[in-house]
Amino acid sequence: MTPRLALLLTPVLLVLSNIFMTYAWYGHLKDFKAKPLWIAVLASWLVAFLEYCLQVPANRIGFQQAGFTLAQLKIMQEVVTMCVFAGFAVFYMGERLTMNFLYAGLCMVAAVYFMFRDFRPAG
Repeated sequence: MTPRLALLLTPVLLVLSNIFMTYAWYGHLKDFKAKPLWIAVLASWLVAFLEYCLQVPANRIGFQQAGFTLAQLKIMQEVVTMCVFAGFAVFYMGERLTMNFLYAGLCMVAAVYFMFRDFRPAG
């Protein structure tokens, strides 16, 4: 795999994995609220397994082939998580986002800037 493809594939896999993980963590609050806790835990665990099938390759590709550092992978993951969570909260759970969510997002943008300002891609 070329470093350029690895640069693109890493965030795509992280977005897909985060969709599964966000549902695993929060989807049971809507879909399994009337079920016993053990069913919600089991269902969430099965969904989280799918998340790991995407997240582990994303981090491996990003680290070994794209040249991201661990810290860069982590902040990328957090930004993806916030974006996926925002969509999930609004469109799936029917929640409203507040200005505090926007402020937190702006802080994360600053974190991304500092983590990536010296980034030199592999290749």
